[in-house]
Amino acid sequence: MYDVIITNGTIVDGTGARGFKGDVAIKNGRIAAVGKVDGTAKRTIDAAGRIVAPGFIDPHTHFDVQILWDGAARPALEHGVTTIVPGNCSLSLAPLKASDRKAVVGMFQQIEEMPPEAFTQAFTWTWEDFAGYRKAIEPGLSLNVAPLVGHSLIRLWVMGEASQQRAATPDEIAQMQDLLRESLKAGGVGLSTSYIDVDENGRPVPSRFAQFDELDALCEVLGEFGRILQVVPEFYDADLTIARIDQLAELSLKHNIPTTFSPVFDSPATPKNSPRIVARVEEQFARGARVWPQMQTRPVDISFSFLRPSLYFARLPTWWRTLRQPLEQRNASLRDKEVVAKMLAEADTNMMTQGMGILVIRGGDNAPAGYVGRTLAEVAKERGETNSQALINVSLENDLDVAFLAENVGHADTSRIGPMLAKPSVHIGASDGGAHITSFSTYGDTGFLFSEFVRKSGDLTLEQAVKKITSDTAEIWGLADRGRLAPEMAADVVVFDAATIGRGAERAVFDMPGDGMRYVRSATGIDTVLVNGEVAYAAGDYTAAKAGVVCV
Repeated sequence: MYDVIITNGTIVDGTGARGFKGDVAIKNGRIAAVGKVDGTAKRTIDAAGRIVAPGFIDPHTHFDVQILWDGAARPALEHGVTTIVPGNCSLSLAPLKASDRKAVVGMFQQIEEMPPEAFTQAFTWTWEDFAGYRKAIEPGLSLNVAPLVGHSLIRLWVMGEASQQRAATPDEIAQMQDLLRESLKAGGVGLSTSYIDVDENGRPVPSRFAQFDELDALCEVLGEFGRILQVVPEFYDADLTIARIDQLAELSLKHNIPTTFSPVFDSPATPKNSPRIVARVEEQFARGARVWPQMQTRPVDISFSFLRPSLYFARLPTWWRTLRQPLEQRNASLRDKEVVAKMLAEADTNMMTQGMGILVIRGGDNAPAGYVGRTLAEVAKERGETNSQALINVSLENDLDVAFLAENVGHADTSRIGPMLAKPSVHIGASDGGAHITSFSTYGDTGFLFSEFVRKSGDLTLEQAVKKITSDTAEIWGLADRGRLAPEMAADVVVFDAATIGRGAERAVFDMPGDGMRYVRSATGIDTVLVNGEVAYAAGDYTAAKAGVVCV
């Protein structure tokens, strides 16, 4: 007897082959049979009119903290995602000495905009090494986790404060190699590093102080295990990004490892950049290198209020400094004529509606109902103010508790995105799930892939789209038993409606530790999600199943 049989569905097995009618049988957490299945099961799921596919894999998340208090990594499962990769951008939660926790928490808060309550009220620190972190997360997982080891953490462990001051010595590099080797043995899927990020004091994160010989030595260790290197390049500059692609190609060829970099954004202001980047990647693939660019499917929307610092203002020095002050001082500065004059001088009349997206007033607990849902430009015109003046004044009039949504900040021209996503050399990723949770909803890439680029534009077939986010991702990341519906493979399965799968509405939820609010994005068209053979999400709700594992 099987544990589960999924019957009457159209099976899209993740290989790119044409879908076919059939059944999927599951036993002991593994796919037992695909096609015509005879026999009985403890549970039968009727998938008539639905697609049955491998569970989707999200390769760029920051759920490192959230999975300590939410093993389902909400809202990942409701989007059909059964495996996540946290630890990106040089940041993980291990290996981490107790004495360095404050520094790393500051980096997470700065780079990924994670609220302090997530670190202070959500869990108890019980680990230092990577094996200890794995032991802390694994019992509560509802989905699979393939965690990266953060380069900044490796440096900090070995070098302490000097990790943000200088290059490493040969002896320190050897210690980092040993530490990385130990972490990979404990379940790390690879190494992540960053060339752009800063800590809460504006200093470059430790990984940015590494010279090439250090990264080369760490990639030598990755080569021993066949594991991946993830990099955040200077994505704001196409020339620098291309230089990093060439560097990654050399590391890939020398050590026989896969490499990936993220994000690749398409912007109407620099329309030639993303095609140039993809073209250089294809040149390196022709040489035999493996350098995978990660491109998200959805446009970039950012929400913010003056109650918390936001990366939205990172390009405006006075705004940035002012909004990072303690709340009382922040209020005083926003009422100081000299400070406001400097802020207005930095932001011209159109900045808040064109250069940084269309701002819509979302509201907060005390936001004026007459403004909610309207654009900032409309409200500013009505008030006889510039957009920037209205942004400041409306916030002050409501105790800063007004949220603004910057819509389509970038990556919004789907006629350009689709053809690039369809290229075999382009890897779908960069969702940033688990990060910026109080600013905007980072989820929805999987649904948007199907609704926009399969159903609407036809840039990809259904089978191609499934392959992109299942077997392709599993192969790139070395997840050998996932990403396909075939006998002996792990039974990660998603059942969905091809006609309605999409990115649903954004909603505010209050499940953060300390009763904090965060934004999540619902999905449409996802019926049932199984993780290692157990139903983890069905009929619009999460189950109590805890079948997720740390997988490499």
